[in-house]
Amino acid sequence: MIESDDAAKVLETVAKNLIGVSRDKANFQKLPDSFWGYFARGHDKKGKFGVIVTYSEKGTDVDELIAMYEKWVSQNKSDELKS
Repeated sequence: MIESDDAAKVLETVAKNLIGVSRDKANFQKLPDSFWGYFARGHDKKGKFGVIVTYSEKGTDVDELIAMYEKWVSQNKSDELKS
């Protein structure tokens, strides 16, 4: 299980990166009006993490993306994580 200190460090890193992305409107200039997403990944000495932030005017887009991710995770989990 991930230690609470480690989880806090990961979330702090993600938050700092997202703030930086949000402050530069150029990051959003070429995005379609109805659906967009942002993906970030990182690592530290103990492990790796990834974050997906998505927005859609149609809630089903977000629901479908989450369902695709959940399917991928269930198919790609290592045996150690499945138990």
